[in-house]
Amino acid sequence: MSIAASVRMVLAPPHRAGYPFLGLAAAAAVVGLFAAPWLIWLGVLFGAFCLYFFRDPERVPPPRAGLAIAPADGRVVDVSLVAPPPELDVGTEPVWRVAIFLSVLNVHVNRAPADATVTRIAYRHGKFLNASLDKASTDNERNALGLLLPDGRKMAVVQIAGLIARRILCDVGEGAVLRAGARFGIIRFGSRTDLYLPPGVFPLVAVGQTMVGGETVIADLLA
Repeated sequence: MSIAASVRMVLAPPHRAGYPFLGLAAAAAVVGLFAAPWLIWLGVLFGAFCLYFFRDPERVPPPRAGLAIAPADGRVVDVSLVAPPPELDVGTEPVWRVAIFLSVLNVHVNRAPADATVTRIAYRHGKFLNASLDKASTDNERNALGLLLPDGRKMAVVQIAGLIARRILCDVGEGAVLRAGARFGIIRFGSRTDLYLPPGVFPLVAVGQTMVGGETVIADLLA
């Protein structure tokens, strides 16, 4: 990534989920003008962190149709054959799951992995284990989206809360038609996003790789 591109990503406008936190930072700075000067610095530092954490840069999906792309920024921590989330009712046949861990420094906006229709959204309460652990997929609080591809195949993407994440936001509803790379939600302060590929589709990524949400190709759905 070029220096100019890196600067544009860091200075990207914030996601609307960050507005309340930015407002809190501004309020602290204003109160500090009249009460305690240290509040000004606290407000400025907190505001700068929120601008960075909630940054929402534009992404350019691959122009070729039939690709599954990363639903989030972060590092791949698991690639394995597992059954899809039971709450989605998409079958019990093991499929390839690609798990992406998002540190507090990553962009946390979630994006659609392919052109698809949202068939089901299922929220499940749970624990707040370290999101890099494998059992976070089943034990942690999560929000699962069932997706129907144009050719009738099914896939799923799951937003998972982490050790310090306490809020999963999903901006779409059942029946929504998403384009590949379209924003559909955000997870606040460290998390994980799992992508379940359709049966018979193999991942093209490995553990340790860095993902760019909305851009990195995870699998070829037409292969």
